[in-house]
Amino acid sequence: MKHVISVLMENEPGALSRVVGLFSARGYNIETLTVAPTEDATLSRLTLITAGSDEVIEQITKHLNRLVDVVKVVDLTEGPHIERELMLIKVRAVGKEREEVKRTADIFRGRIIDVTDKSYTIELTGDQGKNQAFIEALDRSAILETVRTGVSGIGRGERILKI
Repeated sequence: MKHVISVLMENEPGALSRVVGLFSARGYNIETLTVAPTEDATLSRLTLITAGSDEVIEQITKHLNRLVDVVKVVDLTEGPHIERELMLIKVRAVGKEREEVKRTADIFRGRIIDVTDKSYTIELTGDQGKNQAFIEALDRSAILETVRTGVSGIGRGERILKI
């Protein structure tokens, strides 16, 4: 099962490599990884997606909590949460394809952010399922390049990750 794990950690050199090292040393896979400073410049928030049974996720959480740089760990999938991913996708758009690509982008609430005579670059924000559905709605041969940020997530309502 997919889990979205948020980690509040010290914003120090090497902190990220220790988290990633923990995963690789134990053979766990990180599907997506996003990290940035928080409102407190001394802390960073790392959001990652990994897959595993409840027991595996519990082990990952315990190992993360033992790292010196880690302040707090939360499995967002244990409760209501919001997750979003930004995707930039460059697609071939020539002739009659242009209108079809534009219509598809509009249906998925994407924004065309760059236009050339042969391509569109589209910005799309949503959960991974929505972004994947957009890719599947396009002709595969029309996709020139895809860039995805990985998931950022936050608990709903009063649920916060703060020290």
